[in-house]
Order: sequence, then structure tokens, then C-alpha cells
Amino acid sequence: MTPPPLTWIKSSYSGNDGPDCVEVAISTLAIHIRDSKNKDGARLAVTAEVWSEFLEFTVGH
Repeated sequence: MTPPPLTWIKSSYSGNDGPDCVEVAISTLAIHIRDSKNKDGARLAVTAEVWSEFLEFTVGH
């Protein structure tokens, strides 16, 4: 069975006009992260727990 395609969402911390664009997609197994300027490039996938820890760290700093 093929998993459904990911729905990518641009990060609210990414600028609309600037070069810093990050997108995330949530699946049942992982949070996927990619550079929106290179949609076919490397992607990072982390567990929901790791993503939550990352968000807590970035919001706190």
C-alpha cells in the first residue's frame, strides 16, 4: 500500500520574500522538513517527540 502524498506547509518563521523558506509535512510516523526552494532535495524526518522538543527549544530562545 502506497502512503498518501505529504501536504507541505510553509513555516510561519520563513520570510515571504527572503531566501529562508522551510516547509513541514506531518504524517502518522514522522514530521518531514525540507527547503522549499529545493523541493526535490534532501529532507529530514523526525519523530513527533523530537519535533516537539525542537519547537520548545526554539520558542524559548
